[in-house]
Amino acid sequence: MNLISIKSDKGSSIDNVFYANKTLSRLKGLLGQSSLTMQQGLLIAPCNSVHTLGMKFDIDVIFLDKNNKVVKIKKSVKPIRMTSCFRSKKVLELASGSAEYNNISIGDLLSW
Repeated sequence: MNLISIKSDKGSSIDNVFYANKTLSRLKGLLGQSSLTMQQGLLIAPCNSVHTLGMKFDIDVIFLDKNNKVVKIKKSVKPIRMTSCFRSKKVLELASGSAEYNNISIGDLLSW
């Protein structure tokens, strides 16, 4: 997985995001992680649904369309849950509370 920095059109950035764009890295996701900081995350592409089976912590899930526009946010998704957005082409997983902390909202445009 490559390490990237994600920036929003509002000027905020998340500096340590792993980019999972290969089959194995997409399947593994955040499994095995015990936590994330507010400046860490995982960008999964292509992706329009995620599960938190085997996770040890809550996450914020940001769904992005083909233009990297935020189309849906699910905050504090608990372990053993599933969420999806069929318009989504990519998913950004962050620590619970990170979407608000980094001022990310629906309609924002993200880049990396």
